[in-house]
Amino acid sequence: MRICLIDTGPLVAYLDRADPMHHSVAETLDGLSAQVATTGAVITEAMHLLADAPDGPLLLAEFVQAADLRIFESTRLEQIRRAVALMRKYSDTPMDFADATLVLLAEEMGTLEMLTLDRRGFSTYRTAKGKRFSLVLGA
Repeated sequence: MRICLIDTGPLVAYLDRADPMHHSVAETLDGLSAQVATTGAVITEAMHLLADAPDGPLLLAEFVQAADLRIFESTRLEQIRRAVALMRKYSDTPMDFADATLVLLAEEMGTLEMLTLDRRGFSTYRTAKGKRFSLVLGA
């Protein structure tokens, strides 16, 4: 089955109708035929950004359930160390922790498809084998 990883931006845009990217993201996500996966760091970041949106955290929880979103752990010591190394490597882009965990998850799952609005970051980031990401979204 096709697997796409999802970054924070599309989650927030999909759930916040006031977000300027809402319609574009909704059209893509609603028509997507793939298993969607992410990391706990992305969920944490999205929960924080949706805190002030009407029912934002509840909508995120409901989306996770309805979309059968697979959420992978990203806080084991070795994962944190590898994420920090990536954040240092891409400090000029910059790369935050959530982005680093997605790069690591992509390597682990063997997928390069990324649902993101961060075209600059994910066009720059590479897997450990030097592979580019395929941006399913991006502005």
